[in-house]
Order: sequence, then structure tokens, then C-alpha cells
Amino acid sequence: MSASTEEKPTNIAGERLRSIIERIERLEEERKALANDIKDIFSEAKSAGFDVKVIRQLIRIRKQEPAEVEEQETLLDIYRRAIGM
Repeated sequence: MSASTEEKPTNIAGERLRSIIERIERLEEERKALANDIKDIFSEAKSAGFDVKVIRQLIRIRKQEPAEVEEQETLLDIYRRAIGM
């Protein structure tokens, strides 16, 4: 094989690798921008008098299946009663 034949696959792989890395970098930049937007919204909620910890908890709960939420609430109620709350 000649040197130019051997270099071509490496060059193609290098271009593909560069493309993948650049796409990841762009997505990381977008994620950082989104994280800043979310932080701003939480600041807005706090300045409006909302409890940010409770909002975060509500967001976590909304991601769960309804049956899972119901089970956790039932257990929480049982545990509260068990310790006299």
C-alpha cells in the first residue's frame, strides 16, 4: 500500500472524530445556557415569594409515575404516624 492510501482512512476518521467532538462541545454550551436560564427562573420564583426547594420537589414528583408518587405518599404517611408526627 502506498502512504496516501494509508493516510486517507486516518484522515476520514480524524474528520469524523472532530465532528463528534464539536457537536458535543456545542451541546455542552447549550446545556450551560439552559442551566443559566433555569437558574434565572428559580431566582424569579424566589423573588416572587415562592419556596424554591418546594418547587424543585414538585418538579421531581411530576417526573414520576402517579402510582409511584401515591406509594411514596402512603409510606410517608405511615412513617409519620409511626413516629408520632
